Amino acid sequence: MLITFTSKASADVLMYTEHAKPILDLLRKDIQRGIITHAETASAISLLELAMSEDKKLQEAEESQQGDDTRHDDDDEVHTKVQTVSFSTRAYPLLAMLRAAHDAGKDVMWGV
Repeated sequence: MLITFTSKASADVLMYTEHAKPILDLLRKDIQRGIITHAETASAISLLELAMSEDKKLQEAEESQQGDDTRHDDDDEVHTKVQTVSFSTRAYPLLAMLRAAHDAGKDVMWGV
């Protein structure tokens, strides 16, 4: 299922429910429908930026522990690491919308 985030300050942002849920949980908002008012955008931006920063640090730590390619002594094949889409990458479009809404004095809504 898709969630469409809307704001008069920017283009719509579409996100699968399963990817939007961790973001909205962080912001303590309902997944079905809701609003982030202009007054709430500054704190929402701060929370998202902090979570994205922590996510990037975690990714860097994981990458430093294991290389991009793993070779076993008894195996001639090179196994590449499966790349996943990070929280930061998924959250960035909504963060950009929140910044635009904050600058324009507008709200962000979904499910309405």
